[in-house]
Amino acid sequence: MSSDLERQLADLPEEIQRSLSNRRFDRRRFLALAERLRNGERIDNRAHGIVTPPEPEDIQKLPEPSSPEWSRIEGIGLEALAQGQCALIVMAGGMATRMGGVVKALVDAIGGKTFLDVRLAEMDALERRMGRRPRLWLMTSEATDASIREALGDRIDGEHLGVFCQSLSLRLNPDGSLFVDADSKPSAYAPGHGDLPDALRQSGLLHRFVEQGGRSVMVANVDNLGATLDPAVIGWHLDQRSPVTAEVVDKVGSDRGGIPVRLDGKPVILEEFRLPEGFDAAQVRVFNTNTFHLDARALLELSMDWTYFAVNKQVDDKPVVQFERLIGEVTSNVPTAFLHVSREGGAARFVPVKDPAELEQRREQIAEILRARGIDT
Repeated sequence: MSSDLERQLADLPEEIQRSLSNRRFDRRRFLALAERLRNGERIDNRAHGIVTPPEPEDIQKLPEPSSPEWSRIEGIGLEALAQGQCALIVMAGGMATRMGGVVKALVDAIGGKTFLDVRLAEMDALERRMGRRPRLWLMTSEATDASIREALGDRIDGEHLGVFCQSLSLRLNPDGSLFVDADSKPSAYAPGHGDLPDALRQSGLLHRFVEQGGRSVMVANVDNLGATLDPAVIGWHLDQRSPVTAEVVDKVGSDRGGIPVRLDGKPVILEEFRLPEGFDAAQVRVFNTNTFHLDARALLELSMDWTYFAVNKQVDDKPVVQFERLIGEVTSNVPTAFLHVSREGGAARFVPVKDPAELEQRREQIAEILRARGIDT
């Protein structure tokens, strides 16, 4: 089977071969993962070790606004922004399948502005306030890269506005053979936002940033307009001297996602599918927003063995397996602090949008958030 799969890869059309090569397709890892399926190995996505709820001291909050401590940490963040020591990375590799299969970054978010437009407006507002423009970098995918680059045009300067693309892989049949769709073509996909550290380093953006004194990198989803470069949050992160800060919010209703726990005594974020059998995720009343603040040098020097999680999907009504890695796994390898943030009102840092109904529901709050940041809506 392995030789058959290698032969299938070698026989792929030149255009597909070129795309895989350009997007850092890891042939050796792909063959090794396929071999595990071929051998009938039970691929266990669960974390191994003792998992317990977070301790009360694990989850911290910002000081009260206008308090002396608030002013102190905000001052740290303001200084870092004024010195050009902060960057925002927006993960923009997703297609809005529930919005008609378009590039999510280019969906009209509010007042004729796309999600991408709003991110650019945030940088404009910070530049007016600080006298210096923070760096904004976008991680795209094979599906979104060309459209986003076209939308940005010559504004991309490779420093203050940069674009880098995550890698590409191919879906497999459950028996480890190469899946081909109804048109007899392989099915490509971007293997998760855990690509970010490697793809960012390979872009050169992070290396130049650190060389020029960059200290803090914030990572957020493109559809969460609550998550932006806020002086108080940046200051809190820098003051903690923890390589990673993971933002968490209160769960509402049926919210699900990665939660803060202790794995063998160490604070980490675990997605629910990684929790041991019998561990009730509902006992942890907060979850991660997929917003992280990372020490720039620690990110540049990050060296870890990533886990590629098996994800079962349906393509053309047929079962397929794709292997993905998650950015949250960084917390299992690097000391992490958890910051509890608001999801209410103009101070909200978690306002996700997954479909048109949710966008319509959240537009008033998005407008309030943007006005608080000095952005016209």
